[in-house]
Amino acid sequence: MSAAPASPVPPHLQTFLAFDFGQKRTGVASGNRLLGQATPQATIKAEGDARFAQVAARIKEWQPDALVVGVPFHPDGAPHDNTRAAQRFARQLHGRFRLPVFEVDERYSTTEALSGGARDADAASACIILEQFLRSLS
Repeated sequence: MSAAPASPVPPHLQTFLAFDFGQKRTGVASGNRLLGQATPQATIKAEGDARFAQVAARIKEWQPDALVVGVPFHPDGAPHDNTRAAQRFARQLHGRFRLPVFEVDERYSTTEALSGGARDADAASACIILEQFLRSLS
């Protein structure tokens, strides 16, 4: 899977919220197409419906045009259990919030965040995912 979005991103989609999905924690970042940068937001430390309640609050606060979800793969590109969980989360986001959702290959984002000295690796990973997505739009 490449880092590029699965489908062309219409130019009217300008603002994004990105998620680094995890079973217990979900990193969040906000960003926009104009600046091409992402800003870390507080990590969601909840599961199930409580996670979606916090996602809904973030969507209400930031009013994004679309959502971005990092999808992990093995180094060779093979999917694993977390791949399927992140893809399910992306489908649930689309179903619940009726916003476009783009998946981004997020291999090594947590490693990159940790090597960069991130205090909150989940939020930093979400920034990396979103900035990778934004770069793919240019």
